[in-house]
Amino acid sequence: MFSQKTLWGSLIALVLLTDTSGVTLAEMPAHPSEQTSQFQRLEQPLSLKIGVAIAGFALIGIELWWFLLYKSPDS
Repeated sequence: MFSQKTLWGSLIALVLLTDTSGVTLAEMPAHPSEQTSQFQRLEQPLSLKIGVAIAGFALIGIELWWFLLYKSPDS
């Protein structure tokens, strides 16, 4: 499928292109009360969380059915 030369070249390119040695990660505060961000946590109702989860699972199920199980009438 892939030659060994292509595989090694891809791995080396991946390492060189994703060099993150100069990136400093932000530290998370130990306590939520220490956050000074402009964003605030917004608690969502449980019914909304459940509805979004059910809708997401339904869409995933429809996609799986369409691409894996659906047989066109012409076949």
